[in-house]
Amino acid sequence: MAISKDVKQALIEAYRINDKDTGSAQVQIAVLTEEINQLNAHLIEHKHDFHSKRGLFQKIGRRKRLMAYLKKSDLESYTALIAKLGLRG
Repeated sequence: MAISKDVKQALIEAYRINDKDTGSAQVQIAVLTEEINQLNAHLIEHKHDFHSKRGLFQKIGRRKRLMAYLKKSDLESYTALIAKLGLRG
């Protein structure tokens, strides 16, 4: 269920802070969100794939921790990121 290199590179380009940024919280959250969306689509078709469901829950937890860190450290970029990703209404 891994995302392709092209999709990941496009996400990095869209959410990076500077030219050499590949691992900031914003980039990691964007990549995890794409992976979560792909796993959700997979699990809609394969309801009994419990191993993928566990991986989905782990990715959701990792994204939740990163978002809590970003909210605590930089509230402005946090609000911009969730608006851009459409995570919370």
